[in-house]
Amino acid sequence: MKFSGKVIKYGDNVDTDVIIPARYLNTSVKEELAAHCMEDLDPDFSKKVQPGDIIVAGSNFGCGSSREHAPVAIKASGISCVIAPSFARIFYRNSINTGLAILECPEASEGISDGDRIEVDTDSGEIKDITSGKVYKASAFPGFIEKIISSEGLVGYTKTKLQ
Repeated sequence: MKFSGKVIKYGDNVDTDVIIPARYLNTSVKEELAAHCMEDLDPDFSKKVQPGDIIVAGSNFGCGSSREHAPVAIKASGISCVIAPSFARIFYRNSINTGLAILECPEASEGISDGDRIEVDTDSGEIKDITSGKVYKASAFPGFIEKIISSEGLVGYTKTKLQ
């Protein structure tokens, strides 16, 4: 899979409580979750995010509670991919299960700036910063994860397998 977009950058330890505040967990409507994504950390997020944009963040992204609403809100907001040095394990798994592409790459997290335009190829793990000209290398997705993400998550993947 290939993604291209503008970077929205955050620091370390972005937890699920700021990705989607608890007061919005009474819905599973994706559009409603997207409207409130990141609002406690970045009140203008829902106004500035464009389809295909990419979050680049610091370490331990998605820490906190195990709510699957967090990757759903990010994906529904239009974010195509999240890049960070590390992810909280339950967030990592929830992201794959909901079809949100995430890549671990400390060098990209350090070197890419807010507003840069980047291209991501999950087949090769290559991350190109179009703005700076730098290229970074993350681990490519294993085939089975690629299939889950391209099927829009585990439910979509399972439906395809059952047909």
